[in-house]
Amino acid sequence: MSRLQRLKKAVQEHKTLYAMMFPFLFFFLLFTIIPIVISVYFSFTQFNVLQPPKFIGVDNYTKLFLSDPIFLKAVKNTFIMALIIGPFGYIFSFLMAWLINELPRGLRTVFTVIFYAPSISGNAYMIFLLIFSGDAYGYLNAKLLSWGILKEPMLWLQNEKYMMSIVILVSLWMSLGVGFLSFIAGLQGVDRSQYEAAEIDGVRNRWQELWFITLPNMKPQLLFGAVMSVTGSLAVADVTVALTGFPSPNYATHTIINHLNDYGIIRLEMGYASAIAVLLFFLMLGLNNLVQKMLRKVGT
Repeated sequence: MSRLQRLKKAVQEHKTLYAMMFPFLFFFLLFTIIPIVISVYFSFTQFNVLQPPKFIGVDNYTKLFLSDPIFLKAVKNTFIMALIIGPFGYIFSFLMAWLINELPRGLRTVFTVIFYAPSISGNAYMIFLLIFSGDAYGYLNAKLLSWGILKEPMLWLQNEKYMMSIVILVSLWMSLGVGFLSFIAGLQGVDRSQYEAAEIDGVRNRWQELWFITLPNMKPQLLFGAVMSVTGSLAVADVTVALTGFPSPNYATHTIINHLNDYGIIRLEMGYASAIAVLLFFLMLGLNNLVQKMLRKVGT
C-alpha cells in the first residue's frame, strides 16, 4: 500500500477528527505556510511594493553578507543577546516556576500573575526608562549623584558601554512569558505518587526528584518553553527601540528584527527584507531543533 493510499485510509477512518482539525490546518496554511513560501520567493527578487517583483537571483543574500556591514553588526548583537537571554531566561523561568509551585495555592496564583505581568504589560519599559533616565531626576542617576559616585548625570541609554547590558537586563526581566506559564502547568501535572515511589526506590533529596521525576514528566513543556525562549531571544526588537531609540547610537543594540523592520516597513524594500526574514526563519528553525535534541536527553 502506497503512502497516499495509507493517508486516504487514515482520513476515512478518522474523518471526524480530521474535520475538527481542518479549521486550524486551514488557517495555519493560510497565515504561516503560504507567507513563508511567498517570503522565500520575494527574497530572490527586487520588490518595492509599488512595482512588480523583478527576479534578481541571490543578489539580496550576497548584499547581506558582503555589502551590508550594519546587517553583520545586527547579527553579532542578536547572537550576543540570544546567548545570554535564551539560556538564562529559560533557566530563570523554570526556577521561578519551580519555586512558585511550592507555595500554597492562593499565593501561587498571586505570584504567577506578578511574575507574568511584565511580559504582557505594554508600559513595562517605562519603569526602566525612569530608572536609566539620562537627567539628574532618573532614579539611578539621582542615587549615584547623592552618594557622590557620579559628578554629573550619565546618559545610560545613549552610552555604547552600557546600552547592551541594559537591554539584556530588561529582556531577562520580561522573559517570564508563555514558557513560564507552561512550566507552571507542567509542574502541576506531575503525579505526586511518583515522588512517593521514588522515595522508596532511594531518591533522597529535591535535586534527585527534579532530575529523575520532575523533568522527565515535563518534557512537552520543556520543549515548548525552549521553542519560545529561542524564538524570543532571536526576536528582540521592541525593547531596543523603546530604550535606545531607532536606530540606536552607532547601531550598538541594532538587531536582525530591527534591520528587517528598517527595510520592510520604512524603506519598503520587500525583497531585501524577505531575504533577512528567510535567514532568520532558518536560523530559528536550526537552533530550535538543536535545543530540542538536547532536551530529549533529559532524564534518560
